[in-house]
Amino acid sequence: MTQDRVRTVRALLDSVRAKGRTSLTAPEGKVIADAYGIAVPGEELARDVDQAVAYAARCDGPVVLKIVSPDILHKTEAGGVVVGVRGASEVRAAFYEIVKNVRAYDADARIEGIQVQQLLPRGTEVIVGAVTDPTFGKVVAFGLGGVLVEVLKDVTFRLAPVDGDEALSMLDSIRAAEILRGVRGAPPVDRWALAEQIRRVSELVADFPEIAEVDLNPVIATPQGAFAADIRVLLATDPPRQRRTYGREEILTSMRRLMRPRSVAVIGASNEQGKIGNSVMRNLIDGGFPGKIHPVHPRADDILGRKAYKSVTDVPGEVDVAVFAIPAKFVASALEEVGKKGVPNAVLIPSGFAETGEHALQDEVVEIAERHGVRVLGPNIYGYYSTWQDLCATFCTPYDVKGPVALTSQSGGIGMAILGFARSTGTGVSAIVGLGNKADLDEDDLLTWFGEDPHTECIAMHLEDLKDGRAFVEAARATVPKKPVVVLKAGRTAAGARAAGSHTGALAGDDAVYDDILRQAGVIRAPGLNEMLEYARALPVLPTPKGDNVVIITGAGGSGVLLSDAAYDNGLSLMEIPDDLDAAFRAFIPPFGAAGNPVDITGGEPPSTYENTIRLGLEDPRIHSLVLGYWHTVVTPPMVFAELTARVVAEFRERGIEKPVVASLAGDVEVEEACRYLFARGVVAYPYTTEKPVAALGAKYRWARAAGLLGGGP
Repeated sequence: MTQDRVRTVRALLDSVRAKGRTSLTAPEGKVIADAYGIAVPGEELARDVDQAVAYAARCDGPVVLKIVSPDILHKTEAGGVVVGVRGASEVRAAFYEIVKNVRAYDADARIEGIQVQQLLPRGTEVIVGAVTDPTFGKVVAFGLGGVLVEVLKDVTFRLAPVDGDEALSMLDSIRAAEILRGVRGAPPVDRWALAEQIRRVSELVADFPEIAEVDLNPVIATPQGAFAADIRVLLATDPPRQRRTYGREEILTSMRRLMRPRSVAVIGASNEQGKIGNSVMRNLIDGGFPGKIHPVHPRADDILGRKAYKSVTDVPGEVDVAVFAIPAKFVASALEEVGKKGVPNAVLIPSGFAETGEHALQDEVVEIAERHGVRVLGPNIYGYYSTWQDLCATFCTPYDVKGPVALTSQSGGIGMAILGFARSTGTGVSAIVGLGNKADLDEDDLLTWFGEDPHTECIAMHLEDLKDGRAFVEAARATVPKKPVVVLKAGRTAAGARAAGSHTGALAGDDAVYDDILRQAGVIRAPGLNEMLEYARALPVLPTPKGDNVVIITGAGGSGVLLSDAAYDNGLSLMEIPDDLDAAFRAFIPPFGAAGNPVDITGGEPPSTYENTIRLGLEDPRIHSLVLGYWHTVVTPPMVFAELTARVVAEFRERGIEKPVVASLAGDVEVEEACRYLFARGVVAYPYTTEKPVAALGAKYRWARAAGLLGGGP
């Protein structure tokens, strides 16, 4: 049966292609719908008005008349649709009206006839479609609104194909999901039938890569089923460009030698200060890299006390990484030598490639690298840091604070912002990697490596695009169950909508697809650079929560309200405090305080009140996370609060009770030191803000859900 439907559609698409067309007519669309079990109403193609009258008479009730023309893509805009036609006279009038409108719209349009379609009953109008996204390939879409979907823009996307469960999840992923379940006395729609429309469309586009877009719009969803009133199919004009791919073990093998090298050659090493080759050499030497460092320069015998070689082929023994610090025009010939030497990794610092329009030069470099089996990082990058190897292969400032965070950036400027943030906050990193033009190595290669790296507990990535979205999703899905992945996606434009030929295509702007697919992969998307860096800093500090119950304990009512708002904004669940726990909290707070959630201990309370309530929050197993709101007073100074909080949290961790604790400190400048003290001791604390600590806790929860540690999906 599966082969039969594939043969049917293949024959049809080949026929359309042979005629030089890229869009299917409505009758051709029905052939595809029937082959794949996509539910559509009964319909016939009338070649003349008498046939239209005869076909309409066979339908039970009113009909819809639609123009059938390979030259008319948007039938409604051309006046080519008349709805609710009854009886012979109305059919004749509608037939002639449509032909007249289309002739006025496009005098040269070929008219194959009029489609007579059974009028569907009233129901909820939705759209089901699929597009070919330049990053993620075939993507299936579902949204509310039918013909108004571009106005409402309530739509969600998934990688195609999807199974039944994933299709059902799409129904719950739109903002107006409750409408499908029935509101104000209206019955719910047939969710299974609607999910089947999504699933079958996703199978269709997965089976036929040449289908660029599919639009079922509107789909009328009722309690009895879901029928597509119209199906539009567009074919691609150009075949997708194939990218060379590498298996997981191939990636890990080359990445191991890149991130844990025993020998590094610097192509273009220099004794002259201010030269990139000099800075790279100094960073490698001063950073304490324990492996061999081989400077390569055609006219030098000694560079910074190290024997220099005229060519990398002259270097004795194996070389794991060749760092290029030479002008772009010399890279290709030097890379040939690197390939002949059998060096597995080339780090291309120079600019002057595709980013400046020199695509041919970059393509030449990629061809040479692939021919010799060399993986390329860059070009147009600041280099990279692998701190646990004391490796600083960059011309920028050194950084050697070892820790659990791996950071990557596509932009050199963002890379330096990452470095400055890490230094100012004392964030320990396992690696900082520049990706630049991503001629070869990209985020999915790094994700694959960092997912296995024992020194890395959290991965944060700034990216402007993905070369292969599906490879990234695959790598993310393998990594997220083990450690969080945070992504800052720059560029929230809808550039992909400009040339769209369907409603689905118009909705599939870059950011809309990225947002849903990244969430589907379990990735935490950061709204901005500071958030990405703060999440990366905080997530390894916070223990994984064991449940959803969050309790706020605050010394200021105003902070409690803002912390509650932040909890809601970040998808956190404030615990409904049971009577016995309420009474337990009340035993520690003054009569004019407030239990419940937030627990307001009021501002004039001594350190013991903070300590007792925090202890209770950590002791009770029904509470899974604590949000603390501190207010600076002379009764409980900032460092007193910080020391008691850190002491209590450490005590419970020694007892095996680990819960995420975040804190918001409001007060004079002393709260800054208190926050630093807390952060260093496992409490994520920020001064002057109620939003940041709760956002960090929300990010931890999003990862825990995506990793399957709390139940439910991402």
